[in-house]
Amino acid sequence: MARRLFPGAWLRKPHYAQCDKYKTGVIDGSACSSLCAKETLYFGKCLSTKPNNQMYLGIWGNLQGVIKCQMEEAAQLDFDTDPEPRKEIVLFDKPTRGTTVEKFKEMVYGLFKAKLGEQGNLSELVNLILSFADGNKDGRVSLPEAKSAWALLQLDEFLLMVILHDKEHTPKLMGFCGDLYVTERVEYTSLYGISLPWIIELFIPSGFRRSMDQWFTPSWPRKAKIAIGLLEFVEDIFHGPYGNFLMCDTSAKNLGYNDKYDLKMMDMRKIVPEMNLKEIIKDRQCETDLDCIYGTDCRTLCDQSKMRCTTEVIQPNLAKACQLLKDYLLRGAPSDIHEELEKQLYLCIALKVTANQMEMEHSLILNNLKTLLWKKISHTNDS
Repeated sequence: MARRLFPGAWLRKPHYAQCDKYKTGVIDGSACSSLCAKETLYFGKCLSTKPNNQMYLGIWGNLQGVIKCQMEEAAQLDFDTDPEPRKEIVLFDKPTRGTTVEKFKEMVYGLFKAKLGEQGNLSELVNLILSFADGNKDGRVSLPEAKSAWALLQLDEFLLMVILHDKEHTPKLMGFCGDLYVTERVEYTSLYGISLPWIIELFIPSGFRRSMDQWFTPSWPRKAKIAIGLLEFVEDIFHGPYGNFLMCDTSAKNLGYNDKYDLKMMDMRKIVPEMNLKEIIKDRQCETDLDCIYGTDCRTLCDQSKMRCTTEVIQPNLAKACQLLKDYLLRGAPSDIHEELEKQLYLCIALKVTANQMEMEHSLILNNLKTLLWKKISHTNDS
């Protein structure tokens, strides 16, 4: 069985469930043998606070990684639940025995079309998935490998990681077993540099906690480099080849960075395809705008005449990223750019999706911010 490095890691269900299904031939994947037979995939410190979304530091052979396993059991997608709830009992029911590779490709294509619409080269994306699904690299996708891949494709985070596999700020996928998957290790797992036990967190006032966050951060040039990384990630998911993706939980805890201070996304579970989100929201009943919030910060308006949520998310990703970066960047900013930086950040925060020429303003503000930061740090060792 998979081992634990630290007694504090509350590993219960994921590896037992995966290994039972692997040993009975239901699922397979590039990490299954290491997880269930060779015992070379080790679980370490737990990084998550919810038992239904487990994330651990781990070691796979001589490589360090992050192990993730989603275990949602809610019956349907709702605003008050995590974005990808699924019933455990039907998790690995597709594709069925007798499904050909061509039929499986059609299934994957149909899923992409439903989530992303007719955007980009979906056939190329399907081939990329099949290449990843071939865990043992024997040139063919077995039924157990296909079942694992299909389960993973229900997760928005996994889909986004495949789409952005060649982008700098997306952690690399290392392997999978069922819907458990391993990504590259990120040295610093939050935008801020201090992590406290949850029992202590309960007794710290939120205002004081925000002040503490600002005390424990890297030097300003390094913060600027991390911030540029976030701006580049926003560019990556803004009207890319497969459409627009919306950041619905823009929180410091979902961002990390490596030892070179390059930003890495730690948690992308609530970054969802815009088309998918619009489909979810359009029939949502509402009385006020507060009923039209998805995740923590994807907000639409309540149409009082129909008592239904509208489908247009009000605040673009860039505005939410700038809101997150405002205090982070202004604290300790060099005096010669402080005023201009503050001005650009507030212009950015004021961006609205409904504004005329929003895309032009979006590009202008984003480029102005990146240029301002790069000019200040390009001559330092931190860049």
